[in-house]
Amino acid sequence: MLAPSNGVGVKGGGVSQPSRVISGLDFAAACARIAAMVKAGSGKGGHPMKLQLIRNATLKLDYAGHTVLIDPFLGPKDSLPSFAGRAPNPLVGLPFDTDTILAGVELVIISHLHEDHFDDTAKHRLPKGLPIFCQPGDEEAIRGAGFRDVTPLLGKAQWQGLKLTRRDGSHGLGPVVQDMGPVMGFSLEAKGEPTVYWAGDTVLYPAIEKTIHDTKPDVIVTHSCGARWDGALIVMDAAQTIAVCEASKTSIVVATHMEALDHATVSRGDLRAAASAHGIALPRLLIPDDGDVLTLIPPVV
Repeated sequence: MLAPSNGVGVKGGGVSQPSRVISGLDFAAACARIAAMVKAGSGKGGHPMKLQLIRNATLKLDYAGHTVLIDPFLGPKDSLPSFAGRAPNPLVGLPFDTDTILAGVELVIISHLHEDHFDDTAKHRLPKGLPIFCQPGDEEAIRGAGFRDVTPLLGKAQWQGLKLTRRDGSHGLGPVVQDMGPVMGFSLEAKGEPTVYWAGDTVLYPAIEKTIHDTKPDVIVTHSCGARWDGALIVMDAAQTIAVCEASKTSIVVATHMEALDHATVSRGDLRAAASAHGIALPRLLIPDDGDVLTLIPPVV
């Protein structure tokens, strides 16, 4: 079942201490709604799944007793140029120092090589021996940054009891895709754990809808800031995120990649207002702040 974090980091690694813990009656309602979906027990002796939003698309995931870092973007505020002519990026700093973010990380997943998903600070600070999964075609660039254990996720892969499945994505539709280049999402499964579908830097289009329909994930992570490039939508906006919620009424949707970059057009408040207008309450759509932790605890049997 879902339960709010108690704000304490996992001993010996795992997620960092959150800046604000998601809790309250609304979250309790989410706990009750999803409890029946979660398999009994856990592949690693009952460890809860913890999903922590670091910033932008960067997530730290404690899953089946392992700690996974997704799309590490670790540079300080204003370390990248503007994307839309409004302000340098990122617009905000990290919620924790880099050592805290990297503590306990055992596996890294890099969806694509845009700087807001894998930046120079990450290339410098990540231990070079960490295993990394990436999309096909990016492995040589990552190895060129000094990383020794890089595996392209061609279809399905196993790692320490985790099952990863590559999923299609489209970083926009039409001509902008040529500018954005290829991206990937992935599904994550393990014995006794909720299934996670991390959609990645993609708009909503038929391949995403098919993945949701076919896999019926317990948790869907979307990128929902409505970023635009030369006027074209390149990740989901509020309307598309709401459509994801409506397409999968048995999933909890976690909206991320928000309020960090100057080409975004949707704020957390905008998304919550749009969701409320469509009758989608907090238990179905979670919009964490940077540093927040979501904890999914399998039932004890």
